[in-house]
Amino acid sequence: MFAASRYAGLSGLAQGLPPTTAVLLVNLGTPVAPTTTDVRRYLGEFLADPRVVESPRWLWWLILHGLILRRRPQHSARAYARIWTQQGSPLLIHSEALTKALDVHLQQHTPGPLRIALAMRYGQPSISKTMLELQHQGVRRLLLLPLYPQYSASSTGSVIDAVGATLQSMRWPPELRIINDYHLDTGYLDALAASVRRHWHEHGRGECLLLSFHGLPKSYIQAGDPYLSQCQATAQALRERLQLTGQELRVSFQSRVGRQPWLTPYTDHTLAALPGQGVRRIDVLCPGFAVDCLETLEEIALRGRDTFLAAGGEELHYIPALNAHPSHVQALADLALRHLQGWPNFGAGHLC
Repeated sequence: MFAASRYAGLSGLAQGLPPTTAVLLVNLGTPVAPTTTDVRRYLGEFLADPRVVESPRWLWWLILHGLILRRRPQHSARAYARIWTQQGSPLLIHSEALTKALDVHLQQHTPGPLRIALAMRYGQPSISKTMLELQHQGVRRLLLLPLYPQYSASSTGSVIDAVGATLQSMRWPPELRIINDYHLDTGYLDALAASVRRHWHEHGRGECLLLSFHGLPKSYIQAGDPYLSQCQATAQALRERLQLTGQELRVSFQSRVGRQPWLTPYTDHTLAALPGQGVRRIDVLCPGFAVDCLETLEEIALRGRDTFLAAGGEELHYIPALNAHPSHVQALADLALRHLQGWPNFGAGHLC
């Protein structure tokens, strides 16, 4: 009569476990290995997301399967291989380390019970599998924290889509709260500024600090995406904290693909042009990436450096992402606890 098989099985609470609250961190994802086959599988999932590529589905399907997935995986696999470690993907390693550190910190500063989990929008561990595991552990209240400081429909919006699809499969979905963005969060900004100051103290200061954010098609902004304004707000807040002028701190956008116009100025064009403007030593920070990954380690620290040096520059220093640094852990802990307020065991007096 009714399609009961559509719905997930008993939750932990239904099995007699006490109700629990969880914080679910979500990052983009990564291939299992830097091989053409694994990268093709990963890119196939990523690029098939209608939030990522907003084109007519039939047309994009033909382009994706007829052209892109035939050529791009081999090139991307070589890029991944350049930054792969013995432990695996840097994005997964750093995301797991951040999750573990946040778990330890919150367990020490909250009355609990509280679970901290990690999922990937594409690849493993998947959002659906992780959410169902949390449900079986008795989680009845879920705080979603996508690791994207600046909101875009193509990133945070896609995570919300995946979470919503999983909720539809649950007979008894948990209460849900979502942190849409944290681009002007004080802890996040202070951690970024402190990382720049540490770098300057240890390595000296470049003539320019370039903030490279992930790019986005201009059409997405024209459709109402707040991403550009949030990137600009983050940049202005950092400029004020570091007391830098417009020439000393600049903004650019990386990782564009395809022929349509993307947000400008482009990072690779900027790096090629700066030496001709007299900038010989540059520091690059990527504030939109919570942890280091292909886009920071290969595109900026390796290829970006090559572009800058080939154009006549002398030194490019990439400032690492916040990763699992204590200041980052503290910032995310404070952010999470503010959003947990009002749920059982998380009253106003429990902020750490």
